[in-house]
Amino acid sequence: MTGDDVDISGASFDTRLLEPGWLFLPTEPEPGAEGRDGHDFVEAAVRAGAAAVLARRAVSAPCVIEVADRPGAVMAAAAEITRWLRRRVQAQVSGRVVGVTGSVGKTSTKEFALAALGARWRTWGSPRSYNNDWGLPVTLMQAPDDVEALVFEMGMRGFGEIARLCELARPDVGIVTAVAEAHTERVGGLEGVARAKGELVEALPSGGLAVLNGDDARVAAMASRTVARTITYGSGPGVDVQVVDLRLDAGACASFTLHTPWGRADATLAVPGRHMVYNAAAAVAVAAALGADPSAAAAALATARPGAGRMTVSQLATGALLVDDAYNANPRSMRAALEALADLNAAHRVAVLGEMAELADADDHHRHIAAYAESLGITVIAVATPRYGLEVTPLDRVAEHPALADLGPGCAVLVKGSRMARLERVVEILRGR
Repeated sequence: MTGDDVDISGASFDTRLLEPGWLFLPTEPEPGAEGRDGHDFVEAAVRAGAAAVLARRAVSAPCVIEVADRPGAVMAAAAEITRWLRRRVQAQVSGRVVGVTGSVGKTSTKEFALAALGARWRTWGSPRSYNNDWGLPVTLMQAPDDVEALVFEMGMRGFGEIARLCELARPDVGIVTAVAEAHTERVGGLEGVARAKGELVEALPSGGLAVLNGDDARVAAMASRTVARTITYGSGPGVDVQVVDLRLDAGACASFTLHTPWGRADATLAVPGRHMVYNAAAAVAVAAALGADPSAAAAALATARPGAGRMTVSQLATGALLVDDAYNANPRSMRAALEALADLNAAHRVAVLGEMAELADADDHHRHIAAYAESLGITVIAVATPRYGLEVTPLDRVAEHPALADLGPGCAVLVKGSRMARLERVVEILRGR
């Protein structure tokens, strides 16, 4: 280490989000992949107030924690810090460390879990979608000293990734939301997705808890892959936490009742889409199983917001509703978003759709989505991809599309696609009209 000893109060790999007194972690692209080396941003991190930098090459900072000069060394050092921190907080979070994975609904389930657990404990969870080898360490490094419950979002793009995250987080509870068509190109189809997602329940201790979507056969089957106790949730018969009496308001936000082993609980969500109900049910199942009052946990769900780009509804200056779900997409989440759009109290509905990435049989999936939207009476604008079988609209010409010409009261627009589609630019343009 070079420089003076310093106190570090958090960490970030993004200089735009870094706060004074934090540790800066310079990320590196994967071998063979394009991307900037985070060491090039050390000067910006110091200007933002970084107290220290974890680095594998010579940099100028108040305090530099030096690691071996080889690829992956910074990530390995961040992982070692994470293991130390996890041991340090063990006594205060014992039994209340939650991992969340699934092909859809990870972030919303994480936010619902934070709200539900927060009815009883001081909670902390993954900011944004920090769900990988960089995001999980940063999540724990930013946790307050008095935290009593942790919720980690865990993503995967291949085998072994969730197992590696579990080795760092050591979850007591694992939530699996769904197995669906996401990253199927990387893992050989749905069975590969199930195998990869199941790494979470395999990592749970014998005294732990697996919370499984009982309406998804592949998820429910994961009960045989864990030594932990299992609880199921859903709307079907035989689940432990059952959704009943689901109702939608004019904004497609749900109210519903949960029948649980710990009693009945009523909930109302502030996020549109009936699919959100099941993510909320998983959160209440966790909180109640760990000892929170189910009614208090359910009532707290009304405070949860999944964040920008995830079913965020706003009103445009023209009076039209904009549903921003542009953060990511796969066929399951696309169908759910289209259904939420159809449930809105609107006379004219438009879906601005980008490509869904990393899918096996991609053309078939896109064409099925286009047909499903048509069946719901939704006009589709296909952005920068011919896969939907529709006329292609360039990203920079979306706002000129005739379907968006007369947006006013009674109109609703959904914007959704995978990250690579960059449809957040469409959201910005529509909000600026």
